[in-house]
Amino acid sequence: MDLIIDVGNTRVKVAVFERDKIIEKDIFSKEKIISGIEEICKKNTINEGIISAVATLSSEKISELKEILLLKELTHETKVPFHNNYGTPKTLGVDRIALAAYATGYHTNKNTLIIDAGTCVTFDFVDKKGVYHGGAISPGVNMRYQSLNNYTSKLPLLKAVIPSDFIGNNTVNCIHSGVVNGICNEIDGVINQYKKKYGDLTVLLTGGDTIFLAKQLKNDIFANPNLVLEGLHKILIYNR
Repeated sequence: MDLIIDVGNTRVKVAVFERDKIIEKDIFSKEKIISGIEEICKKNTINEGIISAVATLSSEKISELKEILLLKELTHETKVPFHNNYGTPKTLGVDRIALAAYATGYHTNKNTLIIDAGTCVTFDFVDKKGVYHGGAISPGVNMRYQSLNNYTSKLPLLKAVIPSDFIGNNTVNCIHSGVVNGICNEIDGVINQYKKKYGDLTVLLTGGDTIFLAKQLKNDIFANPNLVLEGLHKILIYNR
């Protein structure tokens, strides 16, 4: 069995893989990463693992984890199953590296756009030859709600809700319309840009807001919240 650890901006997501299937999944805070991983390793026979840390995770924590299991740390120097054409590979987020690995592992010979809707919305493009080109980074759903509250004196902080109409009839409904319709139109617009340039395009949606956004988009997409975990597993196998 393999243990996949994805340390994001807010949470730690872990998955236990048996061959190519996730047999256990868990989410916990970064403060509980050591105890959480220890508990998982007690319940499962883990042969090897890989960790991706988007957020800062101290070298001491990494060292503690390496004492618990045989662990590979994903960096820009890790061997990956695609050609990286990014202009500044050292600055490419490890979550985006994992998504590119997923695209080349599961969508061979296809132009693939992967959209990760989490704290930020990232767009990553891998062409049919297995070349990663880059994409875009935009504020996520919650970040947009928070910015309206943080940078104004009177707008309230709201939780995400699907608006009943694109025309808001009060301040609360206007915020929901602006944030949700705005991000959905942005995502659909970016997809259409790629479709115009690359006709045979496969579009994947992942991240914490996958379920919230999937049904609001006009384009056909494949939605799966586990793509980073799946991509990390592909990288682990590739380096074995």
